[in-house]
Amino acid sequence: MLDWFNSGFSELWWYFSGSALWVLFFSGFLSATLLPGGSEAAFIATLSLHQYPAGIAVVIATVGNTLGGLTNYLLGRWLPKPKMNKPYIVRSIAWLERYGYWALLLSWLPVIGDPLCLAAGWLRVHLGLSTVMIALGKALRYGLLAALYLGLFSS
Repeated sequence: MLDWFNSGFSELWWYFSGSALWVLFFSGFLSATLLPGGSEAAFIATLSLHQYPAGIAVVIATVGNTLGGLTNYLLGRWLPKPKMNKPYIVRSIAWLERYGYWALLLSWLPVIGDPLCLAAGWLRVHLGLSTVMIALGKALRYGLLAALYLGLFSS
């Protein structure tokens, strides 16, 4: 059992030993928080290095971006009722109240995705279901970006 763990850990260490995956992870994380920024450039740059399989890049970007979204979710649980003076916050809360956790599939969208995660925490949407929907939406985005970059949709 210990040998299996050690071999798995050393393989994981090999994937993360290059700085590109760390940059991709942190870019995904920070772009999913309320801080401005996008992770698409880091994702495409990582793919263009041809050092790692596209699937690894999709997983790393998805995990980082999902953890950033969950950070917003947790902030929503801790914060008092948000000020309703921003139209995108009002729209985000209305979507969550109408569609529930399904709206979190759109958490990858610019401008409205971060407030959706924040509103989900504030409305106490189920954490497990929120995590699944946030991760699924973000994985679909990175998967689509990888497919486009690799030319899987070109004829």
